[in-house]
Amino acid sequence: MSNLYYAPGDARAAKVNDLFARIARRYDLINDLQSFGLHRRWKRRVVDLAAVTPAARALDLCCGTGDLAFALAQRGADVTGLDFSPQMLAVAATRQAKARPWLPLPPKFIPGDAQALPFAENTFDILTVGYGLRNLASWECGLDEMRRVARPGARLIVLDFGKPPNVLWRRIYFAHLKMSVPLIGLLFCGDASAYAYILESLKHYPAQLAVAEKMRRLGLAGVRVINLLGGAMAINYGEVPL
Repeated sequence: MSNLYYAPGDARAAKVNDLFARIARRYDLINDLQSFGLHRRWKRRVVDLAAVTPAARALDLCCGTGDLAFALAQRGADVTGLDFSPQMLAVAATRQAKARPWLPLPPKFIPGDAQALPFAENTFDILTVGYGLRNLASWECGLDEMRRVARPGARLIVLDFGKPPNVLWRRIYFAHLKMSVPLIGLLFCGDASAYAYILESLKHYPAQLAVAEKMRRLGLAGVRVINLLGGAMAINYGEVPL
């Protein structure tokens, strides 16, 4: 393929694991730089939509360094963060140790595959995935698994890069992903390909409208798409019927 870290099919997981092993140490910094800090606002929107209630059980898939997991825990949820990258989980664990004095119930972080979750059906009240669905070998399988472990009334929320409906804005946005973002990766991580991967993966990801349609096929209610930055980012939301 045209990017060192992108491969289709069975080779996908190994390539993505190599990618996150490479960028884990600088992941949070570069997220701030490439989004001008806006990713933090978008993640707060996800947590607001999660509508945490007392004793709610939450699962954050592809949790990375733990942004969503910590934010959900701050609202009072009993949170499990799952990721398959040891390097990203190591960063999350460091953050967890620092969070213990001010979080009554810090998130638990475990290794695992988002396409084969190690949980029984009807386990969680809240399921989130931030910038992870696009990286799975099968994003559809990831959503199937989220639905399987969700309880009646659970909220399923996906935040990821999107495809703007406006053609001109899409071209400008893709140009940013093609040129500016890899340059940031080169300067701060020493690897332009690691961040050129974002555009490559997005080309192969059907984005927010297809995710919404899949949610409807899974029988979710209240399905909606919340476009951010004109659809450059998007939140997909759905609820398991009671």
